Amino acid sequence: MTSETFTTLVTQIDEVFFLIGAAILLIEIAEAAFKGNFRRKTFFEMIASASTQIPYLLIEITLMTFAYGVLFLLSATFISWQIPTTWVTVVAAIALADFTYYWEHRIAHEVRLLWTQHAVHHSSRDYNIITGIRFGPLESLWSLIAHVPMVLIGFSPEVVLGSALVVLAYQTWLHTELIGKLGPLEWVLNTPSHHRVHHGSDAKYLDRNYGGITIIWDRLFNTFQVEEERPRYGLTTDFDSQNPIKVWFSEIPALVRDLRRAKSGREVWHYLFSGPGWKP
Repeated sequence: MTSETFTTLVTQIDEVFFLIGAAILLIEIAEAAFKGNFRRKTFFEMIASASTQIPYLLIEITLMTFAYGVLFLLSATFISWQIPTTWVTVVAAIALADFTYYWEHRIAHEVRLLWTQHAVHHSSRDYNIITGIRFGPLESLWSLIAHVPMVLIGFSPEVVLGSALVVLAYQTWLHTELIGKLGPLEWVLNTPSHHRVHHGSDAKYLDRNYGGITIIWDRLFNTFQVEEERPRYGLTTDFDSQNPIKVWFSEIPALVRDLRRAKSGREVWHYLFSGPGWKP
């Protein structure tokens, strides 16, 4: 296998999960219409979620294009060793990307500066396939930084970025209430049931089930929680706006207010890098 072959395969995998997501979305809309649950608010919530792709893609085209270029330059200039691209190493890269995603995701919940971006994904009170594309504008920058160690190990940038995309593409089908528990698969894979827990704002569901493709890392690092009662989706703080601008930057105003109130450099540091609930 070559890097080009893997890139083509990743594109195909992404397309497959996109089609699965589109099919689930149509079923969700049809079911809601049939039951009379498709409210005006739900429609605008979906529009608000989809609108987050506007700043996200603008950042991808500008800042992230430059950042990806730096990553490729770093690999070509400073990494003289390279892991060959074979089926075995590609599987290993995807497994490592899944492990990386667990920590990338967990840290984004535990560091407030990163949470200002990831909170966008969690801010919807609804839970459907469209929630899966609700991103903060700068989330991909943290993701790229988190995956740099894979390049330093010797994986080619194409394999690293492709593996990260596979992990993200897999999660497309997780954002739905249509699919219940999946029996023995629940022990190994991240499933819609596990991911519903992750989006819950209930006390016992908070900061649980960070996994991408697998749920193994959550079981190993004691962040696993089984789905019991239906979660209450959204943030612990009240956020119920469908205004796209407020959705894109929902956590920024509160962070700015706290930074202005900070009485020392230590407080500034904690407001930025401690957990979202930190107070002096």
